[in-house]
Amino acid sequence: MSSTEATKNRWLIAASAVAIHLSIGSIYAYSIYQIPLNEAQGWGTSSVTTAFSIAIFVLGITAAFLGSYVEKYGPRLSGLAAAVLYGLGMVGSGLSVQLGSLPLFLATFGVVGGMGLGLGYITPIGTLVEWFPDRRGMATGLAVMGFGAGALLTGPLGNYLIQSVGVATTFYALGVLYLVLMAAGASYLAKPPEGWLPEGIEDTPENQEEAKSALDGISNLTAKEARTSPRFWMVWIIVFINVSAGIMLLAFASPMLQQIAGASATTAAFITGYIGIFNGGGRIVWASLSDYIGRTTTYAAFFAIQIIAFFVMPQVAGVWLLAGLIFLVITCYGGGFACLPAYLSDLFGTQEVSAIHGYALTAWGFAGVAGPQLASAILESTGSYTSALYIMNGALVVGLITVAVLRWRIGKLQDAGRSRGASGTTTEG
Repeated sequence: MSSTEATKNRWLIAASAVAIHLSIGSIYAYSIYQIPLNEAQGWGTSSVTTAFSIAIFVLGITAAFLGSYVEKYGPRLSGLAAAVLYGLGMVGSGLSVQLGSLPLFLATFGVVGGMGLGLGYITPIGTLVEWFPDRRGMATGLAVMGFGAGALLTGPLGNYLIQSVGVATTFYALGVLYLVLMAAGASYLAKPPEGWLPEGIEDTPENQEEAKSALDGISNLTAKEARTSPRFWMVWIIVFINVSAGIMLLAFASPMLQQIAGASATTAAFITGYIGIFNGGGRIVWASLSDYIGRTTTYAAFFAIQIIAFFVMPQVAGVWLLAGLIFLVITCYGGGFACLPAYLSDLFGTQEVSAIHGYALTAWGFAGVAGPQLASAILESTGSYTSALYIMNGALVVGLITVAVLRWRIGKLQDAGRSRGASGTTTEG
Protein backbone atom coordinates (compact mmCIF):
# COMPACT_ATOMS: atom_id res chain seq x y z
CA MET A 1 0.00 0.00 0.00
CA SER A 2 1.16 3.54 -0.67
CA SER A 3 2.03 6.04 2.05
CA THR A 4 -0.92 8.12 0.84
CA GLU A 5 -3.33 5.32 1.66
CA ALA A 6 -1.62 4.87 5.03
CA THR A 7 -2.43 8.48 5.98
CA LYS A 8 -6.09 8.38 4.98
CA ASN A 9 -8.63 9.21 7.68
CA ARG A 10 -11.06 6.34 8.20
CA TRP A 11 -13.87 8.75 9.09
CA LEU A 12 -13.41 10.49 5.74
CA ILE A 13 -13.56 7.04 4.15
CA ALA A 14 -16.92 6.62 5.90
CA ALA A 15 -18.04 10.08 4.69
CA SER A 16 -17.07 9.10 1.14
CA ALA A 17 -19.18 5.97 1.44
CA VAL A 18 -22.13 8.05 2.67
CA ALA A 19 -21.77 10.40 -0.34
CA ILE A 20 -22.08 7.41 -2.69
CA HIS A 21 -25.01 5.87 -0.83
CA LEU A 22 -26.90 9.16 -0.47
CA SER A 23 -26.75 9.48 -4.26
CA ILE A 24 -27.94 5.99 -5.14
CA GLY A 25 -30.47 6.12 -2.28
CA SER A 26 -32.41 8.56 -4.45
CA ILE A 27 -34.08 5.45 -5.90
CA TYR A 28 -36.37 5.51 -2.84
CA ALA A 29 -37.75 8.86 -4.00
CA TYR A 30 -38.81 7.36 -7.33
CA SER A 31 -42.49 8.06 -6.65
CA ILE A 32 -41.91 11.78 -7.33
CA TYR A 33 -41.60 10.94 -11.03
CA GLN A 34 -44.81 8.90 -11.21
CA ILE A 35 -47.43 11.61 -11.79
CA PRO A 36 -45.19 13.94 -13.86
CA LEU A 37 -44.38 11.06 -16.23
CA ASN A 38 -48.06 10.09 -16.39
CA GLU A 39 -49.04 13.63 -17.27
CA ALA A 40 -46.12 14.60 -19.51
CA GLN A 41 -45.75 11.35 -21.43
CA GLY A 42 -49.05 9.55 -20.96
CA TRP A 43 -47.19 6.49 -19.66
CA GLY A 44 -49.37 4.29 -17.45
CA THR A 45 -48.66 3.80 -13.76
CA SER A 46 -47.67 0.17 -14.27
CA SER A 47 -45.24 1.13 -17.06
CA VAL A 48 -43.56 3.78 -14.92
CA THR A 49 -43.41 1.39 -11.96
CA THR A 50 -41.77 -1.23 -14.17
CA ALA A 51 -38.68 0.97 -14.46
CA PHE A 52 -38.34 0.96 -10.66
CA SER A 53 -38.78 -2.83 -10.48
CA ILE A 54 -36.17 -3.35 -13.21
CA ALA A 55 -33.71 -1.06 -11.39
CA ILE A 56 -34.08 -2.95 -8.09
CA PHE A 57 -33.78 -6.34 -9.80
CA VAL A 58 -30.73 -5.26 -11.81
CA LEU A 59 -29.25 -3.85 -8.58
CA GLY A 60 -29.35 -7.31 -6.98
CA ILE A 61 -28.00 -9.13 -10.02
CA THR A 62 -25.23 -6.56 -10.59
CA ALA A 63 -24.18 -6.76 -6.97
CA ALA A 64 -23.85 -10.53 -7.32
CA PHE A 65 -21.86 -10.58 -10.54
CA LEU A 66 -19.68 -7.50 -9.99
CA GLY A 67 -18.66 -8.22 -6.39
CA SER A 68 -15.54 -9.93 -7.73
CA TYR A 69 -14.88 -6.81 -9.88
CA VAL A 70 -14.74 -4.72 -6.69
CA GLU A 71 -12.32 -7.20 -5.11
CA LYS A 72 -10.09 -7.24 -8.19
CA TYR A 73 -9.91 -3.54 -9.10
CA GLY A 74 -10.46 -1.93 -5.72
CA PRO A 75 -13.05 0.51 -4.38
CA ARG A 76 -11.79 3.64 -6.18
CA LEU A 77 -12.17 2.31 -9.73
CA SER A 78 -15.38 0.48 -8.82
CA GLY A 79 -16.84 3.62 -7.28
CA LEU A 80 -15.96 5.70 -10.34
CA ALA A 81 -17.55 3.07 -12.60
CA ALA A 82 -20.69 3.18 -10.43
CA ALA A 83 -20.76 7.00 -10.68
CA VAL A 84 -20.55 6.88 -14.47
CA LEU A 85 -23.23 4.19 -14.78
CA TYR A 86 -25.70 5.84 -12.41
CA GLY A 87 -25.06 9.31 -13.83
CA LEU A 88 -25.53 8.02 -17.40
CA GLY A 89 -28.67 6.19 -16.36
CA MET A 90 -30.21 9.40 -15.03
CA VAL A 91 -29.07 11.54 -17.96
CA GLY A 92 -30.32 8.86 -20.35
CA SER A 93 -33.65 8.93 -18.53
CA GLY A 94 -33.89 12.65 -19.23
CA LEU A 95 -33.17 12.02 -22.91
CA SER A 96 -35.79 9.25 -23.07
CA VAL A 97 -38.41 11.60 -21.57
CA GLN A 98 -37.43 14.32 -24.04
CA LEU A 99 -37.80 11.81 -26.90
CA GLY A 100 -40.95 10.29 -25.42
CA SER A 101 -39.48 6.78 -25.55
CA LEU A 102 -40.66 4.40 -22.81
CA PRO A 103 -38.37 1.50 -23.94
CA LEU A 104 -35.36 3.84 -23.74
CA PHE A 105 -36.50 4.95 -20.27
CA LEU A 106 -36.72 1.34 -19.07
CA ALA A 107 -33.25 0.66 -20.51
CA THR A 108 -31.55 3.77 -19.12
CA PHE A 109 -33.19 4.16 -15.71
CA GLY A 110 -33.87 0.47 -15.14
CA VAL A 111 -30.85 -1.32 -16.63
CA VAL A 112 -27.99 1.22 -16.82
CA GLY A 113 -29.05 3.04 -13.66
CA GLY A 114 -29.70 -0.28 -11.92
CA MET A 115 -26.15 -1.41 -12.69
CA GLY A 116 -24.85 1.81 -11.14
CA LEU A 117 -27.02 1.16 -8.10
CA GLY A 118 -25.70 -2.36 -7.59
CA LEU A 119 -22.04 -1.49 -8.09
CA GLY A 120 -22.35 1.68 -6.01
CA TYR A 121 -24.06 -0.17 -3.17
CA ILE A 122 -21.38 -2.83 -2.65
CA THR A 123 -18.28 -0.77 -3.52
CA PRO A 124 -17.69 0.99 -0.15
CA ILE A 125 -18.90 -1.82 2.11
CA GLY A 126 -15.93 -4.19 2.12
CA THR A 127 -13.57 -1.23 2.45
CA LEU A 128 -15.45 0.08 5.50
CA VAL A 129 -15.37 -3.33 7.18
CA GLU A 130 -11.56 -3.32 6.86
CA TRP A 131 -11.18 0.26 8.12
CA PHE A 132 -13.46 -0.40 11.12
CA PRO A 133 -12.59 -3.90 12.42
CA ASP A 134 -13.52 -2.68 15.90
CA ARG A 135 -16.98 -1.36 14.89
CA ARG A 136 -18.07 -3.20 11.77
CA GLY A 137 -21.77 -2.78 12.34
CA MET A 138 -21.62 0.94 13.07
CA ALA A 139 -19.46 1.67 10.02
CA THR A 140 -21.53 -0.22 7.48
CA GLY A 141 -24.71 1.04 9.14
CA LEU A 142 -23.52 4.61 8.66
CA ALA A 143 -23.00 4.04 4.93
CA VAL A 144 -26.28 2.31 4.21
CA MET A 145 -28.07 4.85 6.39
CA GLY A 146 -27.22 7.19 3.53
CA PHE A 147 -28.95 4.84 1.12
CA GLY A 148 -32.07 4.70 3.29
CA ALA A 149 -32.11 8.45 3.80
CA GLY A 150 -31.36 9.37 0.18
CA ALA A 151 -35.03 10.04 -0.51
CA LEU A 152 -35.08 12.76 2.15
CA LEU A 153 -32.73 14.83 -0.02
CA THR A 154 -33.90 13.84 -3.49
CA GLY A 155 -37.62 14.07 -2.66
CA PRO A 156 -37.85 17.83 -2.02
CA LEU A 157 -35.04 18.72 -4.44
CA GLY A 158 -36.53 16.61 -7.22
CA ASN A 159 -40.02 18.02 -6.66
CA TYR A 160 -38.67 21.57 -6.80
CA LEU A 161 -36.79 20.89 -10.03
CA ILE A 162 -39.75 19.15 -11.67
CA GLN A 163 -41.99 22.14 -10.95
CA SER A 164 -39.31 24.63 -12.01
CA VAL A 165 -37.68 23.09 -15.10
CA GLY A 166 -39.72 19.99 -15.98
CA VAL A 167 -39.12 16.28 -15.51
CA ALA A 168 -36.62 15.77 -18.37
CA THR A 169 -34.30 18.55 -17.17
CA THR A 170 -34.66 17.24 -13.61
CA PHE A 171 -33.21 13.90 -14.70
CA TYR A 172 -30.35 15.74 -16.44
CA ALA A 173 -29.57 17.90 -13.40
CA LEU A 174 -29.78 15.09 -10.86
CA GLY A 175 -27.70 12.82 -13.09
CA VAL A 176 -24.86 15.35 -13.15
CA LEU A 177 -25.20 15.97 -9.40
CA TYR A 178 -25.01 12.25 -8.56
CA LEU A 179 -22.07 11.76 -10.92
CA VAL A 180 -20.11 14.51 -9.16
CA LEU A 181 -21.00 13.37 -5.62
CA MET A 182 -20.26 9.71 -6.30
CA ALA A 183 -17.02 10.45 -8.16
CA ALA A 184 -15.86 12.69 -5.29
CA GLY A 185 -16.61 9.95 -2.76
CA ALA A 186 -15.00 7.24 -4.87
CA SER A 187 -11.81 9.24 -5.39
CA TYR A 188 -10.99 9.04 -1.66
CA LEU A 189 -11.82 5.37 -1.19
CA ALA A 190 -8.94 2.95 -0.64
CA LYS A 191 -8.34 -0.20 1.33
CA PRO A 192 -6.20 0.18 4.49
CA PRO A 193 -2.50 -0.73 4.29
CA GLU A 194 -1.53 -4.33 5.01
CA GLY A 195 -1.29 -4.79 8.76
CA TRP A 196 -3.12 -1.54 9.60
CA LEU A 197 -5.08 -1.37 12.84
CA PRO A 198 -7.06 1.57 14.30
CA GLU A 199 -5.54 3.62 17.08
CA GLY A 200 -6.04 2.07 20.49
CA ILE A 201 -5.80 -1.53 19.28
CA GLU A 202 -2.46 -3.13 20.06
CA ASP A 203 -0.56 -4.32 16.99
CA THR A 204 -0.23 -8.02 17.75
CA PRO A 205 -0.54 -11.09 15.49
CA GLU A 206 -3.74 -12.02 17.35
CA ASN A 207 -5.34 -8.63 16.73
CA GLN A 208 -4.20 -8.63 13.12
CA GLU A 209 -5.92 -11.96 12.61
CA GLU A 210 -9.05 -10.88 14.48
CA ALA A 211 -9.40 -7.79 12.26
CA LYS A 212 -9.68 -10.01 9.18
CA SER A 213 -11.25 -13.18 10.52
CA ALA A 214 -14.73 -14.47 11.06
CA LEU A 215 -16.16 -15.28 14.49
CA ASP A 216 -13.87 -17.28 16.74
CA GLY A 217 -13.83 -20.92 15.69
CA ILE A 218 -15.47 -20.31 12.28
CA SER A 219 -13.42 -20.75 9.11
CA ASN A 220 -12.75 -17.86 6.71
CA LEU A 221 -14.13 -18.60 3.26
CA THR A 222 -13.64 -17.20 -0.21
CA ALA A 223 -16.71 -15.98 -2.11
CA LYS A 224 -16.79 -19.21 -4.13
CA GLU A 225 -16.66 -21.33 -0.97
CA ALA A 226 -19.19 -19.15 0.83
CA ARG A 227 -21.92 -19.45 -1.78
CA THR A 228 -21.92 -23.25 -1.45
CA SER A 229 -22.07 -23.23 2.35
CA PRO A 230 -25.30 -23.86 4.31
CA ARG A 231 -24.77 -20.79 6.48
CA PHE A 232 -24.72 -18.52 3.41
CA TRP A 233 -28.07 -19.83 2.18
CA MET A 234 -29.59 -19.45 5.62
CA VAL A 235 -28.51 -15.79 5.56
CA TRP A 236 -29.97 -15.50 2.03
CA ILE A 237 -33.36 -16.77 3.24
CA ILE A 238 -33.26 -14.41 6.23
CA VAL A 239 -32.54 -11.41 3.99
CA PHE A 240 -35.17 -12.44 1.43
CA ILE A 241 -37.95 -12.68 4.04
CA ASN A 242 -36.94 -9.52 5.91
CA VAL A 243 -36.78 -7.48 2.70
CA SER A 244 -40.04 -8.92 1.34
CA ALA A 245 -41.88 -7.81 4.48
CA GLY A 246 -40.39 -4.32 4.50
CA ILE A 247 -40.68 -3.62 0.79
CA MET A 248 -44.33 -4.71 0.83
CA LEU A 249 -45.02 -1.93 3.33
CA LEU A 250 -42.88 0.54 1.36
CA ALA A 251 -44.98 -0.16 -1.72
CA PHE A 252 -48.41 -0.08 -0.05
CA ALA A 253 -48.09 2.04 3.13
CA SER A 254 -50.39 4.82 1.91
CA PRO A 255 -53.35 2.67 0.72
CA MET A 256 -53.01 0.42 3.80
CA LEU A 257 -53.28 3.42 6.10
CA GLN A 258 -56.41 4.50 4.25
CA GLN A 259 -58.06 1.08 4.07
CA ILE A 260 -57.20 -0.33 7.52
CA ALA A 261 -57.12 2.80 9.70
CA GLY A 262 -59.33 5.12 7.67
CA ALA A 263 -56.68 7.78 7.12
CA SER A 264 -57.33 10.48 4.55
CA ALA A 265 -55.18 10.51 1.43
CA THR A 266 -53.45 13.67 2.67
CA THR A 267 -52.68 12.19 6.10
CA ALA A 268 -51.47 8.93 4.55
CA ALA A 269 -49.14 10.84 2.21
CA PHE A 270 -47.84 12.90 5.13
CA ILE A 271 -47.10 9.75 7.18
CA THR A 272 -45.52 7.99 4.21
CA GLY A 273 -43.11 10.90 3.84
CA TYR A 274 -41.65 10.07 7.27
CA ILE A 275 -40.80 6.50 6.30
CA GLY A 276 -37.40 7.60 4.97
CA ILE A 277 -36.42 8.87 8.43
CA PHE A 278 -37.09 5.49 10.02
CA ASN A 279 -35.55 3.61 7.10
CA GLY A 280 -32.33 5.62 7.45
CA GLY A 281 -32.35 5.95 11.23
CA GLY A 282 -33.03 2.25 11.76
CA ARG A 283 -29.92 1.40 9.78
CA ILE A 284 -27.46 3.24 12.00
CA VAL A 285 -29.25 2.45 15.30
CA TRP A 286 -29.66 -1.29 14.71
CA ALA A 287 -26.22 -1.69 13.13
CA SER A 288 -24.51 0.09 16.04
CA LEU A 289 -26.50 -1.98 18.53
CA SER A 290 -25.47 -5.18 16.74
CA ASP A 291 -21.83 -4.47 17.64
CA TYR A 292 -22.81 -5.05 21.27
CA ILE A 293 -25.57 -7.68 21.24
CA GLY A 294 -24.35 -9.66 18.20
CA ARG A 295 -25.70 -9.88 14.67
CA THR A 296 -27.63 -13.15 15.12
CA THR A 297 -29.49 -11.73 18.14
CA THR A 298 -30.25 -8.58 16.15
CA TYR A 299 -31.83 -10.52 13.26
CA ALA A 300 -33.83 -12.57 15.75
CA ALA A 301 -35.13 -9.28 17.18
CA PHE A 302 -36.11 -8.09 13.68
CA PHE A 303 -38.32 -11.12 13.11
CA ALA A 304 -39.81 -11.16 16.62
CA ILE A 305 -40.78 -7.48 16.32
CA GLN A 306 -42.26 -7.91 12.84
CA ILE A 307 -44.23 -11.05 13.75
CA ILE A 308 -45.99 -9.08 16.48
CA ALA A 309 -46.44 -6.00 14.27
CA PHE A 310 -47.88 -7.88 11.27
CA PHE A 311 -50.27 -9.78 13.57
CA VAL A 312 -51.55 -6.58 15.18
CA MET A 313 -51.75 -4.38 12.06
CA PRO A 314 -55.07 -5.68 10.64
CA GLN A 315 -56.75 -5.11 14.03
CA VAL A 316 -55.52 -1.53 14.54
CA ALA A 317 -58.11 1.26 14.54
CA GLY A 318 -55.95 4.32 15.15
CA VAL A 319 -54.12 5.94 12.24
CA TRP A 320 -51.02 6.85 14.22
CA LEU A 321 -50.85 3.49 15.97
CA LEU A 322 -50.78 1.78 12.58
CA ALA A 323 -48.23 4.34 11.38
CA GLY A 324 -46.07 3.56 14.43
CA LEU A 325 -46.14 -0.16 13.63
CA ILE A 326 -45.19 0.56 10.01
CA PHE A 327 -42.31 2.78 11.14
CA LEU A 328 -41.11 0.03 13.50
CA VAL A 329 -41.12 -2.57 10.71
CA ILE A 330 -39.27 -0.17 8.41
CA THR A 331 -36.49 0.21 11.00
CA CYS A 332 -36.10 -3.58 10.86
CA TYR A 333 -36.07 -3.45 7.06
CA GLY A 334 -33.32 -0.83 7.02
CA GLY A 335 -31.47 -2.47 9.91
CA GLY A 336 -31.37 -5.76 8.03
CA PHE A 337 -29.43 -4.12 5.20
CA ALA A 338 -27.13 -2.28 7.60
CA CYS A 339 -26.18 -5.37 9.63
CA LEU A 340 -25.69 -7.65 6.61
CA PRO A 341 -22.11 -6.73 5.58
CA ALA A 342 -20.86 -6.96 9.17
CA TYR A 343 -22.71 -10.27 9.63
CA LEU A 344 -21.14 -11.70 6.50
CA SER A 345 -17.69 -10.67 7.70
CA ASP A 346 -18.50 -12.34 11.05
CA LEU A 347 -19.47 -15.56 9.27
CA PHE A 348 -16.92 -15.65 6.44
CA GLY A 349 -14.13 -13.16 7.24
CA THR A 350 -13.26 -9.95 5.39
CA GLN A 351 -11.08 -11.48 2.66
CA GLU A 352 -13.77 -11.36 -0.07
CA VAL A 353 -16.67 -9.78 1.79
CA SER A 354 -17.62 -7.45 -1.12
CA ALA A 355 -18.17 -10.42 -3.43
CA ILE A 356 -20.04 -12.39 -0.76
CA HIS A 357 -22.17 -9.33 -0.02
CA GLY A 358 -22.99 -9.10 -3.71
CA TYR A 359 -24.19 -12.71 -3.81
CA ALA A 360 -26.34 -12.11 -0.71
CA LEU A 361 -27.98 -9.05 -2.27
CA THR A 362 -29.60 -11.22 -4.95
CA ALA A 363 -32.12 -11.88 -2.17
CA TRP A 364 -33.00 -8.17 -2.33
CA GLY A 365 -33.56 -8.34 -6.08
CA PHE A 366 -35.97 -11.26 -5.79
CA ALA A 367 -37.70 -9.85 -2.71
CA GLY A 368 -38.24 -6.54 -4.50
CA VAL A 369 -40.48 -8.44 -6.88
CA ALA A 370 -42.00 -10.96 -4.45
CA GLY A 371 -43.19 -8.60 -1.68
CA PRO A 372 -45.21 -6.11 -3.74
CA GLN A 373 -46.45 -8.80 -6.17
CA LEU A 374 -47.76 -10.93 -3.29
CA ALA A 375 -49.63 -7.99 -1.81
CA SER A 376 -51.03 -6.99 -5.22
CA ALA A 377 -52.24 -10.51 -6.04
CA ILE A 378 -53.96 -10.97 -2.67
CA LEU A 379 -55.48 -7.49 -2.80
CA GLU A 380 -56.96 -8.17 -6.23
CA SER A 381 -58.42 -11.51 -5.13
CA THR A 382 -59.71 -10.49 -1.68
CA GLY A 383 -60.02 -6.71 -1.80
CA SER A 384 -58.22 -6.48 1.55
CA TYR A 385 -54.65 -6.24 2.84
CA THR A 386 -55.45 -8.41 5.88
CA SER A 387 -54.72 -11.73 4.18
CA ALA A 388 -51.46 -10.39 2.75
CA LEU A 389 -50.32 -9.28 6.21
CA TYR A 390 -51.13 -12.67 7.75
CA ILE A 391 -49.40 -14.60 4.95
CA MET A 392 -46.32 -12.43 5.32
CA ASN A 393 -46.48 -13.08 9.05
CA GLY A 394 -46.19 -16.80 8.32
CA ALA A 395 -43.08 -16.10 6.26
CA LEU A 396 -41.63 -14.08 9.15
CA VAL A 397 -42.08 -17.08 11.45
CA VAL A 398 -40.06 -19.13 8.95
CA GLY A 399 -37.42 -16.38 9.09
CA LEU A 400 -37.21 -16.54 12.88
CA ILE A 401 -36.84 -20.33 12.74
CA THR A 402 -34.06 -19.92 10.16
CA VAL A 403 -32.23 -17.51 12.50
CA ALA A 404 -32.52 -20.07 15.31
CA VAL A 405 -31.11 -22.83 13.09
CA LEU A 406 -28.29 -20.55 11.96
CA ARG A 407 -27.44 -19.74 15.60
CA TRP A 408 -27.30 -23.47 16.35
CA ARG A 409 -25.05 -24.06 13.35
CA ILE A 410 -22.72 -21.21 14.30
CA GLY A 411 -22.35 -22.69 17.77
CA LYS A 412 -21.67 -26.12 16.32
CA LEU A 413 -18.98 -24.75 13.96
CA GLN A 414 -17.37 -22.77 16.77
CA ASP A 415 -17.24 -25.81 19.05
CA ALA A 416 -15.70 -27.89 16.26
CA GLY A 417 -13.14 -25.17 15.47
CA ARG A 418 -12.08 -24.78 19.09
CA SER A 419 -11.76 -28.52 19.53
CA ARG A 420 -9.29 -28.60 16.66
CA GLY A 421 -7.26 -25.97 18.48
CA ALA A 422 -7.07 -23.62 15.48
CA SER A 423 -9.63 -21.36 13.81
CA GLY A 424 -10.13 -21.37 10.05
CA THR A 425 -8.61 -24.72 9.17
CA THR A 426 -11.55 -25.94 7.13
CA THR A 427 -13.77 -24.66 4.36
CA GLU A 428 -16.81 -26.55 5.60
CA GLY A 429 -19.65 -24.06 5.83
